[in-house]
Amino acid sequence: MSLEEKERIIIPDDNGEEHLFEVLFTFDVDDTDQSYIAVVPVEQADDDEVEVYAFRYEEKENDEEDLSLFPIESDEEWEIVEEMLATLAEEEDEN
Repeated sequence: MSLEEKERIIIPDDNGEEHLFEVLFTFDVDDTDQSYIAVVPVEQADDDEVEVYAFRYEEKENDEEDLSLFPIESDEEWEIVEEMLATLAEEEDEN
């Protein structure tokens, strides 16, 4: 059985320090034409309880490996992300 390689990204904080995160999932919302990403700090990835960070993102025009991240600020966006997290948690519990 081979282990699936998890996608990781580096996100700088407000002080310019870079932190490594493991990507949980990305998804698009057709109604709003927005894309979202949920990540956890690599050092917490194997813990039972982790702090999940979510962002709206846009891929740079010429480089799909380079993303622009934007904080989620509206309650409506948070509800969408939380619903997706709940759905994924349910699916994981079933497996």
